[in-house]
Amino acid sequence: DYEPTERERRVGKLVSDIVEHHHYRQSPINDPVSSITLDRYIDSLDPSRSFFLASDIQDFERIRYQLDDAILHGTLEPAFTVYNRFQMRNRERLQYALSLLKTQPDFTINESMDFDRSKTPWAKSGDELNELWRKRVKSDALSLMLTGKSWNEASETLTKRYDRALKNMEKITSDDVFDVFINSMLHVFDPHSNYLSPRNADEFKIAMSLSYVGIGASLQMIDDYVTVQNTIAGGSAATSGLINANDRIVGVGDGKDSKVQDVIGWRLDDVVQLIRGKEGTFVKLQIMPAGATPGSPEKTITLKRSKITLEAQAAKKSIRTIMRDGKEIKVGVITVPSFYQDYEANQQHDPNYRSTTRDVRNLINDLKTSGIDALIIDLRANGGGNLQEAVSMTGLFIGEGPVVQVRRSDGNVEVMSDNDTKIAWDGPLTVLTDRYSASASEIFSGAIQDYGRGLVIGQQTYGKGTVQDIRNLNQFSFSRDSKFGDLTYTMGKFYRVTGESTQHRGVQPDISLPSAISTDDVGESAQQSALPWDRIRSTNFARNSSLRNSVDTLRQEHDQRIDKNPNYQYLLSSIAAIDQIRKEKVISLNLQTRQQERQKNDKERLERENKRRVAIGLKPIESLEALEKTKEEAPDPLLDETAEITADLDVWVHHAAPVNAATSAPGK
Repeated sequence: DYEPTERERRVGKLVSDIVEHHHYRQSPINDPVSSITLDRYIDSLDPSRSFFLASDIQDFERIRYQLDDAILHGTLEPAFTVYNRFQMRNRERLQYALSLLKTQPDFTINESMDFDRSKTPWAKSGDELNELWRKRVKSDALSLMLTGKSWNEASETLTKRYDRALKNMEKITSDDVFDVFINSMLHVFDPHSNYLSPRNADEFKIAMSLSYVGIGASLQMIDDYVTVQNTIAGGSAATSGLINANDRIVGVGDGKDSKVQDVIGWRLDDVVQLIRGKEGTFVKLQIMPAGATPGSPEKTITLKRSKITLEAQAAKKSIRTIMRDGKEIKVGVITVPSFYQDYEANQQHDPNYRSTTRDVRNLINDLKTSGIDALIIDLRANGGGNLQEAVSMTGLFIGEGPVVQVRRSDGNVEVMSDNDTKIAWDGPLTVLTDRYSASASEIFSGAIQDYGRGLVIGQQTYGKGTVQDIRNLNQFSFSRDSKFGDLTYTMGKFYRVTGESTQHRGVQPDISLPSAISTDDVGESAQQSALPWDRIRSTNFARNSSLRNSVDTLRQEHDQRIDKNPNYQYLLSSIAAIDQIRKEKVISLNLQTRQQERQKNDKERLERENKRRVAIGLKPIESLEALEKTKEEAPDPLLDETAEITADLDVWVHHAAPVNAATSAPGK
């Protein structure tokens, strides 16, 4: 059985002291926090309710109001008691799963499995859990057989998977137990406060280093799956566009032609080591897309391992030419993957240090030389970055004025302003966003919208309007050899110049575009403990209200145009198919039924693709495999349509906009 160490007791007290005094919520760690912590702790250990029995859960009720004292006073035994019970149940289930693999199940029986068990009652008996695991093992085998494996091959793969899971249990340390427990408590306060053990803190620093060679993705373990937390701008994962948050990595191969190794149930650090490698080499990943049902076809992608450099993160430009009434309208596009700054070069007073603002200014000048009429700032998948860069980049379009307000846990409000009166671009402007546009991206797009300087187009943004501080706890260590790790905690919130928070709600677009990204599954509002939306006092800023008058006209033209756009219609039909799959919570365990379902889905996808191809003058393809071999660049109907809307905005500005529509006052 696991027991807490003296170091973990001290770290627990330290973390609780910092959270009580410095977290934005300014809430004590008390009985209500203890109660929620227990529920979060149990859920983090057994989210699919596949290990604990109802009697275990009832037994844990006796410690429901003890966990606050456990953290505050370093008496962590109750938390370790829960984990020890989990280990026992885990071992029982895995041994039972292995025993099931000795006999081939009957795949012709018409039975099904409910794979979303997050709200299912806890099993009342071992027999009930056995039945659940019988179906789970059958489903795991069926998923492998749908890829062409025989029962013997599937059984061999699953035996290795379950055996590895059993061996991984022996690698668990008291640090791992403490991590799960203390983070369950921190996530009661908000989803962005986290404790990193010394080992995990070191791993994080490696992953964030510009010299780190890999795919550029932050990974976490969720219910036996290595899951993508986010991709890092400039990394091969983000650049490829083939990996998204909440995708699950189920297999890894080292090299283009390598055999993919099943990694379900592996320890996170073991999978990370497989993905890492020498710069310029390739890693093959088998991905189960976010929201896909168990047994859905995986996609296999190959990425080049590379360093995450400022150059790779840099903003890029392109030009779209749109025809309106026989006239060419040149629409410039600047794609901004993140808000970056070469901090070291800046500190050394290098006059040519790289930054988002400097790069975007230079790109605007290049585009102006090319004679553009309007401009798009593409912030899709931009998860944020350097706050000051978001402020100074806003200044390229508004001149001087407040950009964002930051309210800290002590109630003090700081207004961050751009003090440069020079404007790099004063023409028609749109900002393209999606659900992954977060933090600094929301500050920029919100300010552009509030000033009436441009229109926001796309999807409601992520809604991360909180500020985190990171504190190295090693300074409190009682010995040089004993490390305490790092604590990240939320200590402030962002507010727009209007006083409205970007937290939870994000930035609502002026003109919405469809997206395959589910707002139910992705975003701050999807997090259990997200801080709420609220507002503070507005700042004084000069708002131009004229562009609001263009929105209805632009939306009407947009609605008429998309009906005739094959790429756009293909996107809509694909999103509808994905949404239908997301709604499914039960899967068949009949092999023939599943094969027919997969064939039906593949046939419908091929029909959608060929309908699009014929409409744009391309030859139909015979199979989805043939599509992969064409190496054709995927269309980007959202950027295409944003360019059309931006061209319409240019026409409207020159023909319908009032000459003097600026109002200088509290932005209301």
